[in-house]
Amino acid sequence: MHPVDALILLAFVAYAVAAGLRSRRLASQGLEEYFLAGRSLSGWRAGISMAATQFAADTPLLVTGLVATAGLFALWQLWVYALAFLLMGFVLAPSWRRARVLTDAELAELRYGGRAALVLRTLKALYFGTLFNCIVLAWVLFAARAIAEPFLVWNEWLPEGVYALPLGVVRAVGVPLAVDPAGPEVWIRSTNNVVSIAAIVAFTLFYSATGGLRSVVATDVLQFALAMGGTALYMGFVVHHFGGMGPVVERLQEQFAAGGPGGMLPDQILALTPSRAREAGLAVLAVFALQWFIQLNADGTGYLAQRSMACRSDRDAKLASVVFTFAQVLLRSLLWLPIALGLLVLLPPEPGLAGEALRQDRELSFVRGIAELLPWGATGLMLTALLAALASTIDTHLNWGASYWTRDLYERLLCRAWLGREPSPRTLVWVARAANVGILAIGLAVMTQLTSIERTWRVALLLGAGTGPLLVLRWLWWRISAWGEVACVAASLVAAPLLLARISDAALRLLVMAALATVVGVAVSLVTPEPRERLLAFFQRARPPGWWGPVAAALGEDPRAGVRRLARGLGAMATAGLCVFSLLTGLAAWICRSPVPASWPADRGLWVAAQLALGLALVPVWLRLGFGSEEPGYTGAQEEPR
Repeated sequence: MHPVDALILLAFVAYAVAAGLRSRRLASQGLEEYFLAGRSLSGWRAGISMAATQFAADTPLLVTGLVATAGLFALWQLWVYALAFLLMGFVLAPSWRRARVLTDAELAELRYGGRAALVLRTLKALYFGTLFNCIVLAWVLFAARAIAEPFLVWNEWLPEGVYALPLGVVRAVGVPLAVDPAGPEVWIRSTNNVVSIAAIVAFTLFYSATGGLRSVVATDVLQFALAMGGTALYMGFVVHHFGGMGPVVERLQEQFAAGGPGGMLPDQILALTPSRAREAGLAVLAVFALQWFIQLNADGTGYLAQRSMACRSDRDAKLASVVFTFAQVLLRSLLWLPIALGLLVLLPPEPGLAGEALRQDRELSFVRGIAELLPWGATGLMLTALLAALASTIDTHLNWGASYWTRDLYERLLCRAWLGREPSPRTLVWVARAANVGILAIGLAVMTQLTSIERTWRVALLLGAGTGPLLVLRWLWWRISAWGEVACVAASLVAAPLLLARISDAALRLLVMAALATVVGVAVSLVTPEPRERLLAFFQRARPPGWWGPVAAALGEDPRAGVRRLARGLGAMATAGLCVFSLLTGLAAWICRSPVPASWPADRGLWVAAQLALGLALVPVWLRLGFGSEEPGYTGAQEEPR
């Protein structure tokens, strides 16, 4: 590593450590300060923090692999999540804030009553806060190997006697953690990766456990700036190597005229619309259209809701989701697409590679491009950006996972329900800090069992597919019950191995899982109604939109107001989503020279212009719907619970 590259990396480390130390006193005052930054975040900071977390070190590798193995059209399965982000912002974020809970698991005992509420809260703390959280953390750490291995060569830097200790431990454990376990010097490369991961997680653990969410967000803002700047520089070098995007596309068309990876033709690689894509059957299109809804975070559950709850106002919570969506879906995608296409031409896959081997090769090409294309300085900036992205994702999942362990398992279940005592605020903060270590240990253990980023991502999608619809419905419909949610999770766990064994089509598996678990959850909810008193209390506090007519009427309010609020929020969500997708499609088609849809009667220039015009025309529409004044008579925004 060049000294300048090392200085850039060390400067970021110093900033992150300082952020943790700077926030430690406020974070030590209690769980609200530690996990929600005292509910003081501005909308733009919360939105950038969400985007930084989702930028992640593994995501550009995943994108590069998807483009090479399934074409640009495959990225719609990532882009469609914009609808979930906007649903959270325009429809649900204000209610998340008004609920005044610390974790989404805690919401169970606010929304539901009786023993089932505590059962559900505990289940969510274990299922979402531990199982899912640690799986995501594990695949992010898994991606760290690919990023670190070419650059962090500890065997050349550390004294032989010092290096011998981790080398001996890795050999004794016998689990190779090299990117290519069959390659030469596997134990040297494995040891280098172990030392790299240990260094990354140690410093991330320090600032996130010390300063809580404040230090996490402060680091996220810088990380996102570094990631976008570094990626833009990387894209510039890739495009400059060919002399522009036109030559990139021309080379791709020439090189793969007889068929590229997996037999794809050039137009299929470049296609953004289903009529030109290779794999766009009905099941695939249905999943692409519904995946934002049939997934674990459909209502913002997790760290997205945490950022919304940490905002200082309802308006800031909405703004956070909008900033997040545009930064996440539009800006970063437009930087990644030229890189993915350029690397496909510049570093083509070996002939004969297919399936898992092809995916892994393409994922790793993103890192190879950094090592082979970028000069010193630019390499240091991009490496720092990727490691910062890794740290940003790790710190969020540690902080979020620790909130479940502390608030729901330790404070509520162990102390209150079992021991019958109330822990002090400072004790809870120290438990939270210790929980960071426990979450990290589980994530590291899971990491050793992974083989592919995309494969792990798809398994996680399947497990989460069944829970998303019910998570949204619990806000919108008063009939959803605690036992219904429990049944939904149970159905997902039982069905997942059966579907993996019986259905080979991944898209069809997701659809079946979503339908099965949702039907089970709704059916059980209808026969296990919630107590009327609990529904009234929840409605008064959270003011959810949707079909709460009987509950609103019991409180002497307009039973149709909730449906009108829902319609307005969904209108803002739909128009903002169409705005993002139109701008993305138009700009991506212009940059990548993508073929126009088969039914489009004109040339690409008119297609691009039409998409951009539609996207810009929708901006004032969603601004008015989403940020305009509430309908007359609605008092929810003023009824802030204390």
